[in-house]
Amino acid sequence: MQSEQSVESVVRNFQQELSGTNCRLVAVSKTHPVELIQQAYDAGQRLFGENRVQELTAKQPALPADIEWHLIGHLQTNKVKFVAPFVHTIQSIDSLKLLLEIERQAARAGRVIQGLLQFHIADEETKFGLSLPEAEALLQEALPQLQHVRLAGVMGIATNTDDESQLRQEFRTLRGYFEQLKASYFADDTGFREISMGMSSDYRLAIEEGSTLIRVGSAIFGHRAYPTPTA
Repeated sequence: MQSEQSVESVVRNFQQELSGTNCRLVAVSKTHPVELIQQAYDAGQRLFGENRVQELTAKQPALPADIEWHLIGHLQTNKVKFVAPFVHTIQSIDSLKLLLEIERQAARAGRVIQGLLQFHIADEETKFGLSLPEAEALLQEALPQLQHVRLAGVMGIATNTDDESQLRQEFRTLRGYFEQLKASYFADDTGFREISMGMSSDYRLAIEEGSTLIRVGSAIFGHRAYPTPTA
């Protein structure tokens, strides 16, 4: 966020930039206080992304009930139960075990949770995500069992690089995975339509390559406000 711009004005700028595209903004509010999230909400933003379950469960009760919360960080199966009562979308489904636990906890909560399959597209081993064969094996096993999870698309995190050609190739790879899964498993499912890719530094490239959800944090809220370690 530029120092002279408020959160509200930045959000409105994004709304204007995305107008006429097939893409929506997920405002990534991790490490930022409820007050800034409320400012973005007041400007009309409704989709917010958080990385950590503990932070999300602390913020959710303090903010308007119609916020569409997206869990975008790596999710451990033993923490699904804490977000299942309210989370709208879990973008980071990267294993059969996790998917079936989301199904179980969503059923317990009497809800349907939307999910995205996270793919490993970056040239970085530290990133989580499925390969295409792993995703296909997961779907073959899980799809008949899903009643409380609605798989809605794919997500990927590109390499942290300024190399535009590499970023475009990674985004195209993810779009290709989406198209293959759509054709093979979701041809008649209009709800399978999301390609979540692109962040503050590369979202314009991602939109050009077919993103339907961009995950933007620092460009809206400024640099992350990490807590100061105590001695």
